[in-house]
Amino acid sequence: MPLYEHVFISRQDLSNAQAEGLIEHFGTVLSDNGGKIVESEYWGVKTMAYKINKNRKGHYAFLKTDAPAAAVQEMERLMRLHDDVMRILTVKVDAHEEGPSVQMQKREERGERRERRA
Repeated sequence: MPLYEHVFISRQDLSNAQAEGLIEHFGTVLSDNGGKIVESEYWGVKTMAYKINKNRKGHYAFLKTDAPAAAVQEMERLMRLHDDVMRILTVKVDAHEEGPSVQMQKREERGERRERRA
């Protein structure tokens, strides 16, 4: 089955438990349609670059999935209809990276930055 990575932003006035509950909810949508969540991460509340629906912050969540295209389309459709979800991004990948995502790594664990050009 194809591999996907999803990031979605939910409203800032949700509690952490409600935001994590959205991950479980959309995971069940995938499993009902023949897919599965390989790994999920809750990144917490982060400040956004610009306001979305009058919100400056949002709960970020990251999902790595292994699902058929129909299951992903259904999950995205339900995300768009859900009042608490503000933005979604889905990317098809060839392989999932091992370990935590860059957002969850500590600064010391990340690779060295490239030099800035003058």
